[in-house]
Amino acid sequence: MLPKGWMSIYGEKTGVKMNNPPKVIVDADAIVAQVNPNDKHHHAATTISQSLNNMNAQVIYPSTVIAESNAYMQRVLNSTASAYGTAVVFTNPGVQIAEVGGETLKHAIKYFSPSTSKKNTLFNCIVAAVAEDNNADAIFSFDGFYKKKGFKLASEL
Repeated sequence: MLPKGWMSIYGEKTGVKMNNPPKVIVDADAIVAQVNPNDKHHHAATTISQSLNNMNAQVIYPSTVIAESNAYMQRVLNSTASAYGTAVVFTNPGVQIAEVGGETLKHAIKYFSPSTSKKNTLFNCIVAAVAEDNNADAIFSFDGFYKKKGFKLASEL
């Protein structure tokens, strides 16, 4: 069984199109927050997701974010069903996935530092690089790392 609100989580588009919809890169914490009703950001995540859907935002998921959120669901939330359901949804051809390869990784290194917080992982740096490479308007995340690096969060759109 898929979680309530599943369709809006992954960027299914309905409603009126805007002339210049925002481009938003999604981080793993936003996916997990939408799937997990016990997450402290669940309500905000579902509200933001619906708002992005209403704006007809172009929602892009780095491939690493899909794997990271999936592993969290399976290992931390102990929900293989959610992990599997999420993986299946991301195979939908309507979901826009940014492949992460060597060039993205090289670009991500500029956001990474040996003295960074243990919470600011290479995964975060890859999201930042994908956002910059795609000239994104915002990042859908609750992580302050992105604001510190000069990005706008989806909650600010």
